[in-house]
Amino acid sequence: MTTTTPVTFDRRPDEYRHWRLHVDGEVAWLEMDVDEQGGLVEGYELKLNSYDLGVDIELYDATQRLRFEHPEVRVVVVTSAKDKVFCAGANIRMLAASEHHWKVNFCKFTNETRNGMEDATEHSGQTYVAAVNGTCAGGGYEIALACDKILLIDDNSSTVALPEVPLLGVLPGTGGLTRVVDKRRVRRDLADVFATRPDGVKGKTAVDWRLVDELVPRQGFREAVAKRAREIARESGRTGEGGIELTPLEHRHVDIEVRKDQATITIKGPENDPGDLHEEGANGWFLAMTRELDDAILRLRTNEVEAGTWILKTVGDPEKVLAHEQTVLGGKDWLANEITHYFKRTLKRLDVTSRSLVALIEPGSCFAGSLLEIALAADRQYILDGPPIDDEDSDERATIRLSEANFGAFPMGNGLTRLQTRFYGDDDHLAWLAREKDHELSAAEAVELGLVTDAPDDLDWEDEIRIALEGRASLSPDALTGMEANHRFVGPETIETKIFGRLAAWQNWIFTRPNASGPEGALRRYGTGQKAVFDRKRV
Repeated sequence: MTTTTPVTFDRRPDEYRHWRLHVDGEVAWLEMDVDEQGGLVEGYELKLNSYDLGVDIELYDATQRLRFEHPEVRVVVVTSAKDKVFCAGANIRMLAASEHHWKVNFCKFTNETRNGMEDATEHSGQTYVAAVNGTCAGGGYEIALACDKILLIDDNSSTVALPEVPLLGVLPGTGGLTRVVDKRRVRRDLADVFATRPDGVKGKTAVDWRLVDELVPRQGFREAVAKRAREIARESGRTGEGGIELTPLEHRHVDIEVRKDQATITIKGPENDPGDLHEEGANGWFLAMTRELDDAILRLRTNEVEAGTWILKTVGDPEKVLAHEQTVLGGKDWLANEITHYFKRTLKRLDVTSRSLVALIEPGSCFAGSLLEIALAADRQYILDGPPIDDEDSDERATIRLSEANFGAFPMGNGLTRLQTRFYGDDDHLAWLAREKDHELSAAEAVELGLVTDAPDDLDWEDEIRIALEGRASLSPDALTGMEANHRFVGPETIETKIFGRLAAWQNWIFTRPNASGPEGALRRYGTGQKAVFDRKRV
């Protein structure tokens, strides 16, 4: 199931169909109230607060606005506006009818949104608290798991559950299995029992197994949650006031061009010197560019699934890029912190994008510091060693520049910088690179330092790039996806890499197996009254 209408990701709270956002001083309430008839695609009803991509796009928008528009908020309470139902998770009818790529994109986006909630707690002191006021299953419990605290209503019936394995023949695909054992430290055997029983766990047992933190009586539930939220807020170190409005998106700094099997993303550097971050608000170059890049990645991933190669370009003045970067990274208040972490999350979105990424560095580009991170996120980088192709008499040459931003400001999901990932275990080389920051690096120097894949001259440039792109397009997209994901994440495994690597790989495989998605598979037969028929061979 897909939509022929391009999916957009720009939302506003007054247009939400599925969530209610209410800010009360230092505590915000984010209430899930899914409109059953509000599915993004026709063919299913969003019963029992189940969700699809459209529901999650609103959740993502709300989490972004809470960070930028409400710096006074220290605690976000995630709860349900429906009686006796918190959330039934991803809509099963939608999953069963969706094409494979749609399911995978959906899972990836929901994972990124839940990671963003945890990022808000870790880096912004904005703690998420799940107030589970009814049945909480599958992806619903995975939303709760992304919160820092889980409060469960104690009414002798409400449960938390991960019923995907016993009922659907698939995995909890939004980090559930990983977060149960890695984040909440649930004992392995108990996690096994929990993930294989369809009825879930309630009450004191849920607390004893660490599946939830506290029980709250039904009577006075909301008041008790509000009291607990205020207590947690007092422990937060988040300070800030005078949020900025995230105005409707306009693509002024990021252009997208799609040609059949290839997309080009061009990022334009700033034209002016940086001003005051607060006065410029959403119009400031760094934040505006990040929002547009984030939107471009999401739109291309969802709407242009056959554009298997993305070419990444920049145009502009490197000095101005570095000046804006310094304003953000040198800023000490909440807004500078939020912009920094937003750019980090956007780069991470690029890191886990299942497309071949190729950076082209040409005269007039501005791959410096933070924008160089975009080139380093690519699978290959080519720099033109010569004058512009259309002006052979020009003295202009392509250069790149390292800055302090490349040495820790924007870590990947594996906890390493992109330079540490590129030169994994080679501390001497990293120390050499640190000595080479803050000045222009020519094509020859970029090659010598290992910062680019190749540096064709102006006579060979067009043919070399054409051959490289055509060669890429001739390979199996499936093999490329696996190879690129493996190469991009070296070194230590984290909760993020487990969710996007190991768990996502298993889910990809399971989604294509007949036991889940075949005509007699569990996902297809769920709710029909017929039992699934499994191929019993283990592989």
